[in-house]
Amino acid sequence: MEEAIVTYEDNPPTLRCYGTEDRSTQSLRRQALSQALCAPADVAVDLAELGFADPSLMLDLVMVARRLRKAGRELTLCDAQPDISVLIEYVGLHRLPGVNIAPAPAPA
Repeated sequence: MEEAIVTYEDNPPTLRCYGTEDRSTQSLRRQALSQALCAPADVAVDLAELGFADPSLMLDLVMVARRLRKAGRELTLCDAQPDISVLIEYVGLHRLPGVNIAPAPAPA
């Protein structure tokens, strides 16, 4: 079995994305995304370790954000690399109601 590159943690509700995410890894993220949909609170998406993604990941996050919003919860994207931030804007994920972008940490 391949290693999951999107994981879900309960406390606090967090999706963590690692490595390279594209259409070929889409099936590997389904379990984590499903778990996030059942979160009792807002969900954070930690993108700090995500080196590359194609629009398939962003579209999956759009689906999660819409379903969370219907349940009264929000999705917050955190620590995106510059290329990932461009992709978020390209897809329009940042404009959806219930989606927040956490400011990047200041350089040390």
